[in-house]
Amino acid sequence: MEAPGKARGTHPVTLPDHTVEKIGGTSMSRLSELTGTLIIGDRKGEDLYHRIFVVSAFGGITNLLLEHKKTGEPGVFALFNNDDNDHSWLDALTRVATAMCEAHDAVLDESADRSLAEDFVRERIEGARSVLFDLRRLCSYGHFRLSAHMQIVRELLSGLGEAHSAFVTTLLLQRKGVNARFVDLSGWRDETDCTLQERIAGAMDGIDLTRELPIVTGYAQCREGLMQEYDRGYSEVTFSSLADFTGAKEAIIHKEFHLSSADPGLVGEGAVRKLGHTNYDVADQLSNMGMEAIHPNAAKTLRQANIPLRVTNAFDPDDPGTLIDDAPADTPAVEIVTGLNVVALELFEQDMVGVKGYDANALEALRRFNVRIVSKTSNANTITHYVEAPLKSVRRVVAELEKTYPSADISVRSMAIVSAIGRDLTGLHAFSSGLQALERAGIEVIAAHQTPRNVDIQFAVARDDADRAIEVLHGALVDTGLEQVVDQAA
Repeated sequence: MEAPGKARGTHPVTLPDHTVEKIGGTSMSRLSELTGTLIIGDRKGEDLYHRIFVVSAFGGITNLLLEHKKTGEPGVFALFNNDDNDHSWLDALTRVATAMCEAHDAVLDESADRSLAEDFVRERIEGARSVLFDLRRLCSYGHFRLSAHMQIVRELLSGLGEAHSAFVTTLLLQRKGVNARFVDLSGWRDETDCTLQERIAGAMDGIDLTRELPIVTGYAQCREGLMQEYDRGYSEVTFSSLADFTGAKEAIIHKEFHLSSADPGLVGEGAVRKLGHTNYDVADQLSNMGMEAIHPNAAKTLRQANIPLRVTNAFDPDDPGTLIDDAPADTPAVEIVTGLNVVALELFEQDMVGVKGYDANALEALRRFNVRIVSKTSNANTITHYVEAPLKSVRRVVAELEKTYPSADISVRSMAIVSAIGRDLTGLHAFSSGLQALERAGIEVIAAHQTPRNVDIQFAVARDDADRAIEVLHGALVDTGLEQVVDQAA
């Protein structure tokens, strides 16, 4: 059996009606199960094709390569960046190789396939090791600064995980009789300087979707630098760009859960509802609240290309999941309740009223220190930004603003925002109903806000009250069916 090869050819890609589908890292760790249901299942012949799969790295691999997404535990990149000549990044790179081999050993049954996968890991890991050694040696001369190259290092390391998982998936499918094709967008040993679109076009050249199943890396090396622009959201940008380039009839993201009206772990499996159908406006609000159905830039690409997005449960393949498109709601409804831990940065200056520039300077300080704004409110003499960032970064913003406005009172407070979101909240009285429900539950609302567009309502509460607030609001605004309120008001 031959190892899967890169997509190369001289003929244009054959593009019939097809879907572009993405599998996340957690789901990839159950690849054997997905192969028997989602990817192959009962399909035979040409029904196996007309699809493109974009894969993430196996679960946990990207954390080992970069840093842990939630805990911040350093991976190869973080250790290399902070190396004080102890070379701990070398041990970390070895741990990545071990984890990769454990991941593919768990899904590949044939020793020949395991051998090919091990050779692939060895070639990529040892290649990365040599590159990093040479870079550190080069920068030891003083004329070159390691810091100037760290973004490129991050790009290089990011591509290792997706290349491995795509290669292994292709091996597995080929062994099962599927004409799968490894499509490597990671730019490994490729000296071409190209845009994302050019990278995709070159890799897809010669592929016939009527008889080939492309397995594509979630990371794509390109002139724009996906990691620099999107960091860990890069795979969804690759996915949406590929759907746009190939003119997919639908883009599908397979997650390990259904997109539901709340976290079932908080409100109970029996209480949540699968969304079923929503629009890109709701997807944007979810992204703002840290609950990404899809990266906002990826959603923008699909929306502008008029490609609907479907979010499914990878392990419930018979369920159609939730369709996301541009369609408005048939009736007003709160569709989802979710929450996010934030830091409230409040700038109070008695002399602010009628004076321009306060808000602009605050925004510039937040931008300079890469602090993401979730929401903001203001009155005559106070501006409050609710931000998602480490306290260390927020304190740097405070120090900057204190220099600019020495007489201002600037405070920082940890809290949470709980948001009720829907395509159309008109006439539901969800704002007042939510406040009343939280008051009855004994939860203090520190602040509340609703925009005239009527797509979301935000309640600021103490962090310790966030989970309970989600449960209360879900019970009051989703379970009870606020359409009854509309009928009564009419």
